[in-house]
Amino acid sequence: MVTKQFGGSPEEADLRRADSLAREIFSDVANKWALLIIEVLGERTLRFSELRGEIEGISHKMLTQNLRMLERNGLVDRRVHPVVPPRVEYTLTEPGRALRVTIDGMCDWTHRYLGHIEASRHRFDA
Repeated sequence: MVTKQFGGSPEEADLRRADSLAREIFSDVANKWALLIIEVLGERTLRFSELRGEIEGISHKMLTQNLRMLERNGLVDRRVHPVVPPRVEYTLTEPGRALRVTIDGMCDWTHRYLGHIEASRHRFDA
């Protein structure tokens, strides 16, 4: 396998790496389930079953996959309590809470422009 050498400065390499990481994280987080999980967790700590009960339509598999992805990216903390049966709780980390602020802004934007969006879709679809 041949690897292409990067000929730019270390600063440019760092920017390229940051851009690549940003695209990867956006790809992970920009799905309806991840956004809903972050929104539902908010400032609370919830168990898996509580999360599933609050997110209408999410399957066990999708909740598990998204929680693992959010944990991998450092947005959710998973705490296992050594009891029988095991009790597992999820909470947002500081970066997860910071991302929630952005998600709240997106939700506010949606509520503010809902009428405009619906009217535009109606005109377009007609």
